[in-house]
Amino acid sequence: MKEKKIKGVIFDMDNTLFDFVKAKIAACTAIVEHIGTGDPHELLSYFRRDKYGFEDVENISDYLAEYGLHSEEIFQECCTIYQREKIQTIELYPDVKRTMLELKSMELSIGILTDADKMNARKRLQKVDLCGCFDSLFTFDMTGRKKPSHEPFMYALGSMGLEAHETLFVGDSLRRDISPSKQIGMLAVYAVYGDCNPPVDSQFVEEKPDHVISNFRDLLTIILNGNKCENDGI
Repeated sequence: MKEKKIKGVIFDMDNTLFDFVKAKIAACTAIVEHIGTGDPHELLSYFRRDKYGFEDVENISDYLAEYGLHSEEIFQECCTIYQREKIQTIELYPDVKRTMLELKSMELSIGILTDADKMNARKRLQKVDLCGCFDSLFTFDMTGRKKPSHEPFMYALGSMGLEAHETLFVGDSLRRDISPSKQIGMLAVYAVYGDCNPPVDSQFVEEKPDHVISNFRDLLTIILNGNKCENDGI
């Protein structure tokens, strides 16, 4: 009997396991309601800028200043509201936990690789009760590099004792997940259901995914097919 081909699965976190954009919109909505003006999607656009990053609350400071509402008191109130609502409204996509537990029962190595820092990642994973569903968590503060850099992917593979060709990477971004994982030889699964990114110019996406899934549970079929042995069915 042949050795199984797929030995590990590494997941992106935000918008692959749960809808993080929806959670951030809920948090932005709560802020707008608190200050009595503005638009949640406009505030979200501040977080999408390259100025500070997608997590940094300094984006809120800039937004308040734009509306002439900035004071340290209001800023701190808005930060508290943002962090609370962002966590409280996170929900897993359908079938994520059940599928993750089934993957673990198949004796696969399961990892999560995210651009979030460890503190924020753990808060989100605790909220959705996934902490017992994976073996390894790799965050931005472990390497100091964010995707699409190859360094976080290589670090995760090395730490888990996996080779690229025997590992699936599952993510929602063609540019930050699919292209770099394919470039280093991993099998790439595009979680199209979670892709909330602006349209990507084709010149920035050189690699195509090996698989596209519209439901998280479709992963089971991919892995079972990938690990079929010559003696199966005999």
